[in-house]
Order: sequence, then C-alpha cells, then structure tokens
Amino acid sequence: MSSTERTFVGLPSLNLPRAGAGGHPCQGIYHRRAGTQPKVAIIATHYQIDFSEHYLASFLAERGFGFLGWNTRFRGDEAHFLLDHALSDIGVGVRWLREEAGVDTVILLGNSGGGSLMAAYQSQAVEPMVTALPGMQLARGVEDLPLADGYLSTAAHLGRPDVLTAWMDGSVTDESDPLATDPELDLFNPANGPAYDDAFVARYRAAQEARNHRITRWVKDELARLTAAGYHDRPFSVARTWADPRMVDPALEPTRREPNSCYAGVPERANRSVYGIASACTLRTWLSLWSLEDSQTRAHAHLPKITVPALVVNGNADTGVFPSDAQAIHDLLGASDKESHELDADHYFLNDGARDEVADLIEAWIGKRFA
Repeated sequence: MSSTERTFVGLPSLNLPRAGAGGHPCQGIYHRRAGTQPKVAIIATHYQIDFSEHYLASFLAERGFGFLGWNTRFRGDEAHFLLDHALSDIGVGVRWLREEAGVDTVILLGNSGGGSLMAAYQSQAVEPMVTALPGMQLARGVEDLPLADGYLSTAAHLGRPDVLTAWMDGSVTDESDPLATDPELDLFNPANGPAYDDAFVARYRAAQEARNHRITRWVKDELARLTAAGYHDRPFSVARTWADPRMVDPALEPTRREPNSCYAGVPERANRSVYGIASACTLRTWLSLWSLEDSQTRAHAHLPKITVPALVVNGNADTGVFPSDAQAIHDLLGASDKESHELDADHYFLNDGARDEVADLIEAWIGKRFA
C-alpha cells in the first residue's frame, strides 16, 4: 500500500463550473506506483457510488498501471441522475488521462452498476445515439467523447432498469402504500415458498415488469401535468426493492452465494426498510435511469458496439449479480477478442486473496494486448 501515490484530481465539467462552495463536479483520485508514469491506465466510474478509492485501485497501481477512480457530478446523488451529463463528465476524466497524465492506453472498468454506465460511454463514443429527455438539451460534450481502448466488466449487471426490475417486489399494488400487496405474489408469504415453483416465478417476474411499466406511465402523466403548470420535475420514492426470488431461494440459478441474503442483509427485512435502489427519484431521473421502456442505461443497446478487447469477471458467491448476467454481457459484447472468467468470490471480491486474483487476471489480460 505504501508504494502507491495518490493524486486528487478535481475538474469542472464541460457544462457545470466549480461550485461556489469549492467542490468540483468532476473529481477523483489517480493512483499509480510511486515514481512511475504509467502508459496504461484504468478509469472506473459508477452511477452514484464514490469510486475515487475503489478497492482495486491500489492492487492495480502496484502492478504498474494507472488507476483513476472517477466521480461525476452525481456521486451520492443518484436521485437526480441524467445519463448524458454523466457521460460528458466521464469524458473529462478520459481526456485528463490522455492529455495530463500522459497515458497512451485507457481501459474502462465497469464494476457493478458501473458496467452498464461504462458500456454506454464507449458506445456513445463509437456512435452517438443518446438522446435528451423531453424538454431538455443534450449535455455539452456528450457527442464528442474520446474513445477508450479496452473494456473490463467486473461483478456487473445489465443496467439499472434491469437490476431494479429483477429486485423489485412484484406483489406491490399501490406505490403510495408500502403495505398494499397481493398475498398471492408475496415472495415472503410462506404459502408461496420457498421453494418457488416455475409457475410462481413466471407470474412474479411478469408482475415485476408490470410494476416498472406502471410507474413509468404514472411518471409520464405526472410530468405532463406538472409541465402544463410550469413545473420542471418533482421527487418521489419507490419502496420494496429487495425481493428477487434468487435472493431467497438458492435453488434458482444455483451458485455458491449465501442463501436468503442480499447486499442489505436478510431480504425480507431489507425489503421493508428505507434503504434500497430507486428509493429516491425525480420524474426525469426515473425516465433516464430506471424505466425499462425509456432508460438508455440498459447495456443491451451498448455492448454490441464495444469492439475493443473486453474481459468479463464475475464472482460465484455474489448475492445480487448472477452467472446469467455475466454470460449475457459476454455474449452481447461486439468484440471478437473477449474473455469471461468466474472466480470464487462475493460481489466485492472480499474473500481471502480474491482481489489479488482479479488484479492478476487483469494484469495478464492487459499484458497480452497492450504491453
């Protein structure tokens, strides 16, 4: 750890200056082995999690790579997320690596939720297709993003709408009342399981998708109502989002994960808490980030346009990302040079030696292609 130098990088966005209080909209930490100027660097960004001190930063810096843990203006503020603004901010970080840090090769690290975000970045850099939300203009710079040279996917899913829908409670019947549920679809009603039979899972999955679409219809109607009255947006909350059947029933897509477990603990208890993805939204952020129908954060449209070398790594003890996610990412990638590896690890590669193992894997993969 002591062999790693860390440099704070704070920059204005192309369309958002430094805050009056002093904060930079784009900021992060550049990690490198002491006394070196790496020619290959990794940049990692998430929708809202602070990645400046990402857990792989020191491991990869010690192996001779630069690592920019990069945050957009939406760090800690997913409730106001807009995709085009985030992509523009990531472009600021990529440019800094090439123009200021002296890096020749930039590799995108799409970790966890960042997998689909970084896929969207490279896709937009290859062929701009992201559109602005109704009544808004595209963020400056989003149609002129610098390309990256490689793509890494670690413990990633296929997009925020996809993971929200897979996790959201399909039994909810009234978004304004977290107690209003259909007992025949209640994942935690012992009459339904576990174990859950195929018929229940099919009905439940359909109900989850219907719930996402129902929220989207309300959002569009509400946005139209507010716009007519001269308002721009409003906040709202989504409850009960820790209810993927796979979290409760280990027989569904079996792995080495801990049964009846999710990132927030025991699913039934977590599902009743105020902690969950999409728990705070605005109408426009729902459309930009969470809607199956409207969000452009779904990786399905972006992965086929990634033709640079790509590496997919997943942990077989992950309680929220599953082998089917990693397989789908690998299959959708447009790269002819792509690999997929499964490690004995949880979502954060916390198992003894797992972070060294994934860092060694990345080092060897980079060495074969970019040395």
